[in-house]
Amino acid sequence: MKARVLIVDDEPRMAASLRTALERSGFECECAGNGVEALLALEARRADVVVSDRRMPEMDGLELLREVKTRYGELPFVMMTAYADVPSAVEAMRAGAFDYVTKPFDNDEIRAQVARAVELVRLKRENAWLRQETAAYTPDSMIAESAASRDLLELVRRVARASSSVLVQGESGTGKEFVARLLHYWSDRVGAPFVALNCAALAPGVLESELFGHERGAFTGALQARAGCFERAHGGTLFLDEIGEISGDFQAKLLRVLQDGEVQRVGSSKTRHVEVRVVAATNRNLRDAIAAGRFREDLYFRLNVIPIQIEPLRARREDILPLARFFLARHAERPLTLSAEAEERLHRHEWPGNVRELENAIERAAILARGESLEPEDLLLEPAVLKVGPAGGHERANDWPIGVLGGWGGARAAASDAPPIPEVAGADGTLQEAVDRATEERVRGALRETSGRRAEAARLLGVERTTLYRLIKRFGIED
Repeated sequence: MKARVLIVDDEPRMAASLRTALERSGFECECAGNGVEALLALEARRADVVVSDRRMPEMDGLELLREVKTRYGELPFVMMTAYADVPSAVEAMRAGAFDYVTKPFDNDEIRAQVARAVELVRLKRENAWLRQETAAYTPDSMIAESAASRDLLELVRRVARASSSVLVQGESGTGKEFVARLLHYWSDRVGAPFVALNCAALAPGVLESELFGHERGAFTGALQARAGCFERAHGGTLFLDEIGEISGDFQAKLLRVLQDGEVQRVGSSKTRHVEVRVVAATNRNLRDAIAAGRFREDLYFRLNVIPIQIEPLRARREDILPLARFFLARHAERPLTLSAEAEERLHRHEWPGNVRELENAIERAAILARGESLEPEDLLLEPAVLKVGPAGGHERANDWPIGVLGGWGGARAAASDAPPIPEVAGADGTLQEAVDRATEERVRGALRETSGRRAEAARLLGVERTTLYRLIKRFGIED
């Protein structure tokens, strides 16, 4: 993804010249004529660096710098100033500018300034992410009220520092990737990469390229060489999810890599040594797959050096309410609690989707809740859909719907004797899937209506901007 630079200058020719120079170096650029236009541009779309002239009408560079620092904190700001105005440049540095450059300057100088600012942002984000990630996986942060969960964490703690392969088995949604990350963050590999790949999401040919890498020209569309997951995870952990879905031919290739510790990129005759701990996961019974001839026994034993079995959520009910409270604190935009009736409903539910279903239910309820506590009707755990209630509220329909799931802001009322409308509510799949489809459709529609302006889209949807960001990330929406 290209780094984005906002150029702010009231001289169009200067702005256009600088834009051309930076775009030739691989940056994406946008221009604004003054500070007011720049703030509007930043509100509409993110930027990684601001490059601004010092003297401009309406709002000059120093005023813009102070506003940017107030609103966007660590966003790097490079000030352009005339040679005779160096004191103003010093003032800009004191106000929080990343650096300044005096006019006239050559293109190499400004490109170098912008590149350094982009790298600073990348390192800060990476460090912040790493601190957040490691904090989320400390032993004190774990929720393990049930004996099964405590035993699981103890096993993970004991084997984390080993380099042996691990096979994590459990139903979908039980947290297999979470366990893989625990194994990584509790090991000596914590400073090295953790790379995850869903094997079921890729065709065999694509999977080989993704795991082993490829050379330029190895196949149509291979315009440049690319390291695969094994190389990118060197020194760290490679998590292979849905390992039971890979083809028989590819199983042999994967076994060879695990045995030799060497990968060969597609289109290359050269082998590369990799030192990687492999954690594989599956929701299938691989023993049955071996008996049916669908999975190699030698690969199974290579992966299953340390077996870890995760129990479904319904088998460790002591974890349900602590997890629900944790997810509520994570997703609620305002203080919310669980009513006694909601807690009882959560505890009785079978949770076929396990922890993933629980988190989705709490996130959805936190958005829909009308009071200061979540009630059973907010949870939408029965096979029901939303319908329009009094004054635009929502209700749970336990029969066929008399309304349709048209998004939080636009359910269409129907007559009480109207037939179900499967094309909107979803005739197939679970309630959760129907809600997810409608939510994604509504978010995409709001972004289209606002031309991708997230602040306006959030207002249109009636949610906080952070909630919208989470939904965009969850559904993989590119605006």
